[in-house]
Amino acid sequence: MEGTKQTEQKPESAEGTEPSTPEGLPSDEQTGASEEQGQPRVDSPEEQIATLKDLLLRKAAEFENYKKRTESDATGIIRLANETLVLSILPIVDDLERSLKAGRDIPETSSFYKGVELIHQKVKRILESHGVKPLDTSGKPFDVHYHDAIMQLPRADVPHHTILEEVERGYAMNGKVIRHAKVVVSTTTEEKPEEGSGDEKTGGEGDNE
Repeated sequence: MEGTKQTEQKPESAEGTEPSTPEGLPSDEQTGASEEQGQPRVDSPEEQIATLKDLLLRKAAEFENYKKRTESDATGIIRLANETLVLSILPIVDDLERSLKAGRDIPETSSFYKGVELIHQKVKRILESHGVKPLDTSGKPFDVHYHDAIMQLPRADVPHHTILEEVERGYAMNGKVIRHAKVVVSTTTEEKPEEGSGDEKTGGEGDNE
């Protein structure tokens, strides 16, 4: 009987006591706390959406800026190529205008003159369709932004630095000057020496001698 009672009391004592943790090993609560402290903070879905939206807007703005730069570079290259082509054609236009000027008063070349004039008009229309226009210089004041002065002539009947003659026509393309006009400009007449300056001094010295 006593042996039986002792065997029945053993499981009761085992159920009432908490399982012991071996020394040196952390408990479950300590392990969970340490894992939470070691892991990085996880953003909420709303925060993740806001971050991705901001990143998307930044990428879209960068792409738009890149697109504008690319279009601007392409436009600049095309404009430069067109200017180079026009500058190579302008000497031909000059030759046509010289031919028209030389043959205007020769009756024997009237038919040839009309043919050259027709070609000249066609070339002018092509240039105008690309925004190329001649600079107006007749009677204009000299301006370094549009003109190159190759000669100065003293004139008293016109204001100082007035264009007297156009030697080579200048052209602008889409508002930009691509070739300056070569012109002859007026300058003030040479002033006469004032009385009592050089001659009188020379004469005085001679009298003293």
